[in-house]
Amino acid sequence: MIERNIRVASADRPAVEDQQVEIVERKGIGHPDSICDGIAESVSRALSQLYLDRVGEVLHYNTDETQLVAGTAAPAFGGGEVLEPIYVLITGRATSEYEGQPLPVETTALSAARSYLRERIPALDVGRDVVLDVKLGEGSGDLRDVFGEDDDGSDAGGRPIPMANDTSFGVGHAPLSETEQIVLNVERRLNADYAAENPEIGPDVKVMAKREGDVVDVTVAAATIDAHVPDVGAYVDAVAGVESFARDVASDYTDREVNVEVNTADEVAAGSIYLTVTGTSAEQGDDGSVGRGNRANGLITPNRPMSMEATSGKNPVNHIGKIYNLLATEMAHDVVEEVDGIRDLRIRLLSQIGRPIDRPHVADADVVTEPGVAVGDIEADVRAIVDDRLATVTDVTRRAIDGELTTF
Repeated sequence: MIERNIRVASADRPAVEDQQVEIVERKGIGHPDSICDGIAESVSRALSQLYLDRVGEVLHYNTDETQLVAGTAAPAFGGGEVLEPIYVLITGRATSEYEGQPLPVETTALSAARSYLRERIPALDVGRDVVLDVKLGEGSGDLRDVFGEDDDGSDAGGRPIPMANDTSFGVGHAPLSETEQIVLNVERRLNADYAAENPEIGPDVKVMAKREGDVVDVTVAAATIDAHVPDVGAYVDAVAGVESFARDVASDYTDREVNVEVNTADEVAAGSIYLTVTGTSAEQGDDGSVGRGNRANGLITPNRPMSMEATSGKNPVNHIGKIYNLLATEMAHDVVEEVDGIRDLRIRLLSQIGRPIDRPHVADADVVTEPGVAVGDIEADVRAIVDDRLATVTDVTRRAIDGELTTF
């Protein structure tokens, strides 16, 4: 029986829903920072699969330093053109040879990046509108040095437990507040069912919400694609459509008063509008970087504790900046779903370098309970779920490689 340092305590703060002001943001999949996150994570998954196919183990790599340098474009009603392409540099470390066997890490990375952009930013012509470059330094091929498996323990499935690569932490919270649900789902649904029927809306959708008391103000920045916008009237209609849709989505998650504004920087009469060729602000001076946008739960939440680690692109075997942020997020949702009486839960997982990742230095559950519920009433249940998820921590590795977990 493994003894883990799990702490469950009453929070010395009000639940987020009870705070007077709440701010929540999400950068959509076409935002330059999110483009970098998406490319980094697609490369990460591809490298993991390459190593599994060729070697049978995930070797050392890290691709969470991907950078985007913005291009320039001349959008015009009915269709403009990209004047200077966007430049993306995929950089980091990767093992390119194992026991004398060369491994095509850079071509694998390029292929993964191209596929990701073609699928998620379809108006961006890969090779013409964006230039992809790869510079991956050499990583160590010695699995035992890199991943330091614990000889004395294994997870619930009998797999050896890797050692933490760093002294770092991950954070998760649940349940999502009404404002968080609004922000997350407005962007996701605009970039899914709405965009499918309204191709003038590009994937670069940023949503910011402020809840002040019981009034939620939602600000949406939605890039439009000029090929599908024939004139200024069509643009005005497109903006109005986004506003109406966002208001409808918000009504699914709250009974509070909701105000929605879209593309507030527009000066339509002066001809200054959010019109793009490719559907992303990366074509017009907006640079990007991995880890500068959404956290592992897809949101930026200044009312909540957050880790500044970049989750996307990190190796999913023992890199705590990835594993513990994904695990803490899922763990918090699992606890809230399975244990009654919790209004607000924050989980922090702290690693210590060289320590087995199923045994964090501390697993801290900070709880705001419902009226009439004491922390002592639910402590054992919370502790049991945290312990169980830690015992199966290596599932995070498999699910990340399989693309079952979102990292931004």
